[in-house]
Amino acid sequence: MKPYVIIGNGVAAAACIEGIRSIDVKTPITVISEENHPVYCRPLISYYLEGKTDPERMSYRAPDFYEKMKCTVLYGERAVSINKRSKTVVLESGEGIQYSSVCLACGSSPFVPRFEGLENVKEQYSFMTSDDAEALGQALHKDAKVLIVGAGLIGLKCAEGIHGRAGHITVCDLAERVLSSILDTECAGMMQTAMEDAGIEFMLGDSVARFEENKAHMNSGKTVDFDILVLAVGVRANTYLLKDLGGEVGRGIVVNEKMETSVPNIYVAGDCTEGEDITLGGRRVLAIFPNAYLQGHAAGVNMAGGEEICNKGIPMNSIGFFGMHAMTAGSYYGEEDGGECFEERTKNTLKRLFVRDGKLTGFILIGITERAGIYTSLIREQTPLDQVDFEMLKKIASSAAFSQESRRQKFSRPV
Repeated sequence: MKPYVIIGNGVAAAACIEGIRSIDVKTPITVISEENHPVYCRPLISYYLEGKTDPERMSYRAPDFYEKMKCTVLYGERAVSINKRSKTVVLESGEGIQYSSVCLACGSSPFVPRFEGLENVKEQYSFMTSDDAEALGQALHKDAKVLIVGAGLIGLKCAEGIHGRAGHITVCDLAERVLSSILDTECAGMMQTAMEDAGIEFMLGDSVARFEENKAHMNSGKTVDFDILVLAVGVRANTYLLKDLGGEVGRGIVVNEKMETSVPNIYVAGDCTEGEDITLGGRRVLAIFPNAYLQGHAAGVNMAGGEEICNKGIPMNSIGFFGMHAMTAGSYYGEEDGGECFEERTKNTLKRLFVRDGKLTGFILIGITERAGIYTSLIREQTPLDQVDFEMLKKIASSAAFSQESRRQKFSRPV
């Protein structure tokens, strides 16, 4: 009996295991894990550096998860190719693992630009895995000057994680604002201010032209001295396994609603996936925790012969830096795109709801903690706003804005 094979060991892989076992409790499952750790919550690695959590609390599933699920995990192994004729996954060690179906849940890898002189920087780190966090943590000291290249989610969470363990932190980015892929200029400015108030220095609209040992020469002509370099420019989906088979690949591996690729018996889930974004009306990589689970579970169910579709993917983020929180979801359409924006603000908070064609397409909440899941549900379900009390929802996310029948269907719990 050929096993199911899952390449990767993150949240999408765990969900795939659970999806398979919801249908098939007997067929063996083999998990190929490059990391030497059981599945854990990667977004927590910054809190690990801060001392707010530990490896045990970072675990995503119980210690006996794999045993209960009848899985064999090959730790420290890397899949280098797939032979679709013999239905074999080939490992870097040369070993071949046969499969009945395979799920690519192999995530993404750091994108490192070709900076001149980078090879001469001894203390350089990425910030994507628990091993990355551990290595960076060991290098830190209270007088260290740290340069972080990249002001996206990874770079800013790294800055927060090492705050208090380094002497000075500088973050640079070619973009003119922090979190440029998520927030507009005004919203990004609010988040940046919170970090600057904590002592983080920013050099935006500027990046490294070349390195000279522990000195960065910037495009602007400025120089930055540092002891430790963190490269957080961005990530790229790991698509090579399917690309080498001639499968359909864009920015990620292209899938249908059942998480099937263009190659028979090969499924995909998680950060390496390019799926439909219902708020965009097109495909994109939605590399976020909730989508990874939904995709992984659907892939597992379908691998095992069940039926589950995953067709409500949307971009979402819930982030916070030094007490300033932001929640976002969906796509933002302005008047030029046929949309409307409804805004409510105070001195320290900002709410924006984006509407097009009578439906909520996205939102941005800064400094506000409320039931954002209600807004997210409206976006996922593409609920016509004339079916809810949208005037109430503009002020507060409340289930009272739905009809009694809708509340019964959405929010009631079975006794």
